[in-house]
Amino acid sequence: MRLCFLVEEQYRHDGMPNEVIRQLTSWGHQVDVLRPGGSLLRMTEAVRAGTHDAWVLKTVSGGPGLTLLEAAASAGMTTVNDARSIRRVRDKALAAAIGRGRGLPIPPTYAVARPELLAEIPAAEYPLVVKPADGSSGRAVHLVASPDRLARVVPELAREGLLIAQPYVPNSGIDVKVYCVGGELYATERCSPLHPERSVRERRVPLPAEVAAIVDQVGAVYGLDLYGVDVLLGPDGPVVVDVNDFPSFRQVPDAVARVARAVLGLARADRPFTAAALPAAAGPLPQHGAAAQLSAAGEGA
Repeated sequence: MRLCFLVEEQYRHDGMPNEVIRQLTSWGHQVDVLRPGGSLLRMTEAVRAGTHDAWVLKTVSGGPGLTLLEAAASAGMTTVNDARSIRRVRDKALAAAIGRGRGLPIPPTYAVARPELLAEIPAAEYPLVVKPADGSSGRAVHLVASPDRLARVVPELAREGLLIAQPYVPNSGIDVKVYCVGGELYATERCSPLHPERSVRERRVPLPAEVAAIVDQVGAVYGLDLYGVDVLLGPDGPVVVDVNDFPSFRQVPDAVARVARAVLGLARADRPFTAAALPAAAGPLPQHGAAAQLSAAGEGA
């Protein structure tokens, strides 16, 4: 097969996706790599229908890679993930609106174009978690305990563009990160960026059935195939606080080969699964089979 990987400069030397590219090449597949952030792109020639079996994106929010991926999709080519699905989750304000509308357990979400507008949020909603709508890797995430503490974070958020704010969900200070690759789910736990005082080694953990069902539904709602979900175990049950397309897949056993096989499987499919074809009023979606897996902490590859 012939594949095209779009790799932003931030990930130029990262194991994911470079090791996946090497794995696919070692299996005899042809992989072309475009670095949209570091190359002159002749857009009228960059995307040619039928040239590649699939286009794969590992990019940053706001980077030019998504523009190329959407161009490939508009030319009728398979993209991993679906270009529209990536757009749905890259904008956290949009992701929250779509997710809550489809029944996902996402906190009520406010969006503001300027940080000083956060002062209009009712005091009853505090403490608040405030972060950029296009943020990643814990960038500029703030826990604001009360309205009088808001002034401390406003200067730091002045250049972040669209912001979202959500009522803080009480939790243990440990996040559960669940990865979906090849239709299977793998759960890890790690210290929350809001609670750096906790000393927790990132590790595989058993995946509760309730969390697995939610993560399966996340993939269906947004139309994602390779993704990660950050979940908090709050007093009223699991809460989804972030969704990432093509994450690091840390702690996933044999991650490189699993991701490579998943990419090939999607490239061979006649049409990748996407939620875009589902009616907006659709109820809870059936599990893909991953929810039944319940990955155990010591399970082998």
